[in-house]
Amino acid sequence: MKPIRLLLVDDDPLVRAGLSFMLGGADDIEIVGEAGDGTEVAPLVGQVRPDVVLMDIRMPTMDGLAATEALRGRPDAPEVIVLTTFHADEQVLRALRAGAAGFVLKDTPPAEIVGAVRAVAAGEPVLSPAVARQLIARVTDADPRLDRGRRALARLDALGEREREVAVAVGRGGSNADIAAQLFLSVATVKAHVSRILTKLDLNNRVQIALLAHDAGLLDQDAGLPDQGG
Repeated sequence: MKPIRLLLVDDDPLVRAGLSFMLGGADDIEIVGEAGDGTEVAPLVGQVRPDVVLMDIRMPTMDGLAATEALRGRPDAPEVIVLTTFHADEQVLRALRAGAAGFVLKDTPPAEIVGAVRAVAAGEPVLSPAVARQLIARVTDADPRLDRGRRALARLDALGEREREVAVAVGRGGSNADIAAQLFLSVATVKAHVSRILTKLDLNNRVQIALLAHDAGLLDQDAGLPDQGG
């Protein structure tokens, strides 16, 4: 199995050195480059072709948010995990909306950061939909842009009835197996629905499905998932 190619982006050389020492000790992770500012990310990605970018948010010239937005707009973009010192930060939410696969705190235990890199490389978001909902609730309670919900509902209109049910279940934190049991579907069918949802809505991962379902107000509804198949 080929090692996971990882690019480290942080403006603090000591942080980069610590991350490099910690992550470079994993047999299945290869540090292929380091950057000290968001402006360096795009050229480096073109040169070293990482699978995952571990991206600091706060950097002097181009922050990690702008760098993530630019990076995720490229074809065959690597996955991005954003680094933050805050448990709930408006900037983290923006990074998730830009397509980051999740976030880790800078004081996260080393083994968990290694696990996060492995999970994202395997296509699994670091931030579960359940945790995403907690984060969103903390940073959007005072959001005055009430039309966000209407826009989210309009986007979800592109989904069929069953796809919409699956989207809500993903937003509530259900795994593929959980959703399959709740909706009386096979796991393979749930995976196919999730894939079609991502394609139809032009999303990158399950975290973004959860964000959209939250914005639409579907996760606040009292009604549970259907009890019958179909």
